[in-house]
Amino acid sequence: MAGLRMGAGRDGSRPGAGPGPRPAPGAGPPYGLLRYGLRAGLVDWLLARVPTPRRNPFALGYLAVVGATTTFSKLADPELVLRLQAASSSDGHNLLHHPLRALLLSGFWVAGTIWMPYLWAFAFTVAPLERRIGPGRAAAVFAIGHISATVLSQSVVILCVETGRLESEAMDYLDIGVSYGVLASLGALAGLLSRRGRLLALGAAGALLAEQYTSDQDLVTGIGHPVALLAGVVLWRWLRGGPDRRSRRREPASPPPSPAPAPASGGAAVLDRM
Repeated sequence: MAGLRMGAGRDGSRPGAGPGPRPAPGAGPPYGLLRYGLRAGLVDWLLARVPTPRRNPFALGYLAVVGATTTFSKLADPELVLRLQAASSSDGHNLLHHPLRALLLSGFWVAGTIWMPYLWAFAFTVAPLERRIGPGRAAAVFAIGHISATVLSQSVVILCVETGRLESEAMDYLDIGVSYGVLASLGALAGLLSRRGRLLALGAAGALLAEQYTSDQDLVTGIGHPVALLAGVVLWRWLRGGPDRRSRRREPASPPPSPAPAPASGGAAVLDRM
C-alpha cells in the first residue's frame, strides 16, 4: 500500500508531474466523426450518380417519351395501338418502303406495357455514359447502335425471305424497342471504365446475350443484340478522344522563351563595336 501511496496522489496524478487539463469525459478517437464522414462520402458518391435533368437531359428525355408511349399503349384502344406500332415498326417491309420513319419511330416504343425495367436499363447504361461524354455523343451512340443493328438484322431477314428460307410473313413481324440503343450504350460505356469494370460490363452483357439465345430463338434478336453491343465497342476510340483531348491536340504549342539579354560589360561593348 505504501508503494501505491508514493506512486500516485489522491487525484491520480504522479508526483512531479505538472498540473494539466483533465481529459473530457468520453474523449477519444473521433469515431463518430469518422462514421459521419463515411456516410457523407457515400451519400455524395450516390448523389453524384443520380440522373438529373442537368446531367442527363438525353436519358431522362428519352425515358419520358418511352414512358408516354408505354402509358398510351396500356390505356388506349388495342387496335389503335397495334396500327400505330405497325406503322412505326422497323420490319423488312417498312424498311424497304418507309426507312426513315421506321428507323426513327421504332425506337420510341417498347414491347409490352411494362416500363420499369427500361428505367433501370437507362440508369445503368445510358445515364452514366452521358455523364462521361455529354448528351450529344450519348445520343449518337444510341442512334448508331439502333440503326446498325436494325438494318443488319432485317437485311438478313429480307435475304432469307428472298432465298425461300423464311416465309414472306417474316417481313411484317413487329420490330420495335430500345434494346439496341441500350446495348450499344453498354458496349460504349465499357470502353470508358477501368479494366476490371470493362470486364465486368462485357461479362454481364455476354451473360445476357447467352440467356436470350437459350430462351428466345428469334432471328432478329439473335442478330441485332450482338451487333448493337459490338457497335458500342467499335466506338471506343472515338469516345476516348473526348473534346478535352481534341482541344489539347489542336492547341498551338507555346513559343520558346526568348533568351535573356546579355549583361552589359566592357568585353560585350568591345564585341559590339567590332
